[in-house]
Amino acid sequence: MGEDDVPLDDKSKRMRDLLSSFYSPDHPNSNSMSPKATSRFATLDTINTTPFDADQYMNLLVQKSNLEGLLQRHVEMAAEIKNLDTDLQMLVYENYNKFVSATDAIKRMNNNIVGMETNMEQLLEKIMSVQSRSDGVNTSLFEKREHIEKLHRTRNLLRKVQFIYDLPARLAKCIKSEAYADAVKYYTGAMPIFKAYGNSSFQDCKRASEEAIAIIIKALQGKVFSDSESIQARAEAVMLLKQLDFPVNNLKVQLFGKLEEFLVDLHLESKEIRHSSSDLGGIPLSPSSCAHEASIREFAEAVRAYRVIFPDSEQQLFRLAKNLATKHFEATQQHIKKQLASADLVTMLRVIWTNVLLMDEVLPEAGLRDFTFEAAHVAIKQYFACRFSHLLLDISGTLVKVHDNQKGVIEEEYPLQAALEISKNALVQGSMDALLDFRRLLDENLEVLSALTDLIIDWVQEGFQEFFRKLSDQFLVLSRKKYSANQDLIFWEGMQGDKVLPGLVLLLAQLSVFIEQNAITRISEEISPFSGSGYRGHDNGPAFVPAEICRIFQSAGEELLQHYISLKTRKILILLKKRFITPNWVKHKEPREVHMFIDLLLQELDTILNEVKQILPEGLHRKHRRTDSNGSNTSSRSNPLRDDKLVRSNTQKARSQLLESHLAKLFKQKMEIFTKVEHTQESVITTIIKLFLKSLQEFVRLQTFNRSGFQQIQLDIHFLKTTLKDTAEDEAAVDFLLDEVIVAAAERCLDPIPLEPAIVDRLTQAKLAKNSEQSPTS
Repeated sequence: MGEDDVPLDDKSKRMRDLLSSFYSPDHPNSNSMSPKATSRFATLDTINTTPFDADQYMNLLVQKSNLEGLLQRHVEMAAEIKNLDTDLQMLVYENYNKFVSATDAIKRMNNNIVGMETNMEQLLEKIMSVQSRSDGVNTSLFEKREHIEKLHRTRNLLRKVQFIYDLPARLAKCIKSEAYADAVKYYTGAMPIFKAYGNSSFQDCKRASEEAIAIIIKALQGKVFSDSESIQARAEAVMLLKQLDFPVNNLKVQLFGKLEEFLVDLHLESKEIRHSSSDLGGIPLSPSSCAHEASIREFAEAVRAYRVIFPDSEQQLFRLAKNLATKHFEATQQHIKKQLASADLVTMLRVIWTNVLLMDEVLPEAGLRDFTFEAAHVAIKQYFACRFSHLLLDISGTLVKVHDNQKGVIEEEYPLQAALEISKNALVQGSMDALLDFRRLLDENLEVLSALTDLIIDWVQEGFQEFFRKLSDQFLVLSRKKYSANQDLIFWEGMQGDKVLPGLVLLLAQLSVFIEQNAITRISEEISPFSGSGYRGHDNGPAFVPAEICRIFQSAGEELLQHYISLKTRKILILLKKRFITPNWVKHKEPREVHMFIDLLLQELDTILNEVKQILPEGLHRKHRRTDSNGSNTSSRSNPLRDDKLVRSNTQKARSQLLESHLAKLFKQKMEIFTKVEHTQESVITTIIKLFLKSLQEFVRLQTFNRSGFQQIQLDIHFLKTTLKDTAEDEAAVDFLLDEVIVAAAERCLDPIPLEPAIVDRLTQAKLAKNSEQSPTS
C-alpha cells in the first residue's frame, strides 16, 4: 500500500510496534544483530527499536545523565508506559468488536443459503424437459420447412422477373407524374439484374428502361438550372443524378459559373449605389437601390442552394462571398479617389454592410465580418489620405493662380492680397469641412464604423499632422528653397521648370505666419472631439502636436521672408553690377542729371512696395528718425566741418578732409544697421534698402573715380536720400549707409571735390519735376 514510505511520527511508530508485538509475538529479526554490533551503535533512541537491550540502555543513560535527569526520565517513562497500556487495551477492545461482527455476518449467510440447493435442482429438471420437447418439434417440421423456404425463394425470383418486365411501364408512369425519385429507385434496384442479364434475357427491357432514364436525366438537369424551383427540389435533383451515376461535376462547374456571372452583373450595378441611395436613416429609397437589395437577396439564396446541392463546395463559396465584398470595396475606393463626401461614403458602407449581413446568414463560417472589417479599415484609411490630399490640392490651386497671374497666363487681375485671402479661406474652411466630414463618420451608428472609432481618431490627428508637414514642404519646394524627388509635393507640372516668383514667395511667407498664429489655434479647438485616446494610447501622446506645427511654420515663414528679401536684393544687385561695370569711371563726364539707373532702382522698389503692401501688415512702431538714432546726428556728408572743407577747390585740403571724416567715424557711437526682419511692410522695405545700400557701397569700393564720376555718385545718392526718406522705417540707418557710399566714393576718387550744394539741389529738383510730369497721377 506504500504506507511504509510515509514519514511517521513517534506515536504512530509506537502504535505500529504495539500491534506488531501483539499479533507477532515472535520476532525472527530481533536477534539478527549481535549484542556487540548493537552496542557499537547504541543510543538513547534505540528504546523504540526491535533489538533493544535494557542493560545497555541503562548503562548509557547513567553515563549521559545526572541524577535529576534520571528522575525526570523515570517520570516520563512511567507516563509513557501508562499511555501504552491504555492504547493496547483500546486496540484489543476494538479488534474484539470487529471479530464479533464478522461472526454474526457469517451466521446470517449460512441461514440464507439453506434450501437454495433444492430449488436449483428442480429448475434444472424443468429446463431439460423443455429442451427435449423442442428437439422433437424441430425434427417433425424439418421437411415441411425446407419445402416452404424453397417455394418462397421461387416466388421472390418470379417477382423480380415480373418487376424487370414491368420496369419500362413503371418508368413511363413516373415520368408522366414527375415522380423522378420513384423512377430512380426502381431503376437502381434493377441495375444488378441488368448488369448480369441485360445483354441476354432482358435486353429489350434494359433498352427501354435506359431510354426512359435518359428522359428523366434531362428533366432533372432542367430542375437543377431552374431558378423557379425550390432549393430542396434542386438539391434532390442533384442527389438523384448522383444515384444514376451522372457526372454532376459538370453541373457544379456550370452552376458556379452562373454565380460568378451574377456577381459580375451585380458589381456593375454597384456603381450606381452612391447615386441611387439616400441617407434617410440609412435606408435606400430609390427603385434602383431596392433592385440592388433584391439582387443581393437573390444572390444569397442562390449561394444557399448551391451549398445545399454541393456540400463539398464551401471553400469556393467562401471565396465567392469575399469577392462580393472585395468588389464592393473596390468600387468604393474608386469613388474615394474622385473626392467622395462622407455622407456618400457612409451610404456605401451601409449598403456593403447590409449585403455582408445577408451573405453572413448563408455562409456564417466564411468569416465575412472580419474580412469586411479589414477591407473597411483599408478603404476608410484611404478616404482620410485622399481627403487631406484634396485639401492640399485646393490650397495649391490658389497658389497656381498667383503663379499664372504673375507670369501673365491669366489676363484677369488677380492681386496678391486677394490670393492670400483665398488661400487662407481655402485652408481654414477646407479644414473645417474635413473635420465636419470626419465627425459624421464618428456619429454614424454603423457597426463597421464603430469598430474603427479609435483608429479614426488616430487617422484624423495623424492626417492633420502629416498634412501640415507636407504643406510646409510644398511651400519650400514652390519657393525653390527645397528640392525633393517626391513629385507628390508638386501638384502643377507647368511650374516645375519656371523661375521662382518673389511675389509668390512673399505670399507663402505670410500664409505661414497665418497658419502659425491663427489656423493652428482654430483647428486645435475644432479637433477636440478627436482628442480621445486612440490605439496610440496615453503613453505615446496625441499624433497632432500644434506646438510642433507652429514651430515648423514659424521657421518656414522666417525662411521664406528671408528668401523673398534675397530674391529682390539679387535683382537689384544685377542693376548695380550693370551700372558700375559698364562705364569707365576714370573718364566719366561731368554730371548733368540724375542717372537713369536711379529710375530703374526706384521702379524696382515701387514694385517691392506694391507687393509688400498687398501681403504684409503695417508695423506698430514709429519710424526711426535720424534724430532718434543712438549714433551721431550728422552723417559724413552733413558734417559742417567736412562740408566746409569739401567746397574748397584745393585737392590737398579735400584729401585732408577725408582723413578727418575717418577720424570722426571712429568716435561715432556704434549704430545697429541690420536687425531682425519682422513680417511688416516697413521692416521688409527697410531691410531691402539697407542691403541694397550696403551692396552699393561695396561696388563703389571696387571702382576708381575721377572728379566727375565722384560728383555723379554724389548727385545720385542725394536724390536717393530725398526719395527714400519716407520709405524706409529706420531713416537714421539709411542716411548713415548713404553717407557711407559718399565716403567710399571719395576714398576711391582721384580728385574728390564734390558739387556745390546749390547745383545738387537744382539737379535734384529738376529730376523730381520731370518724374512728376511723366506720372501725373502719382
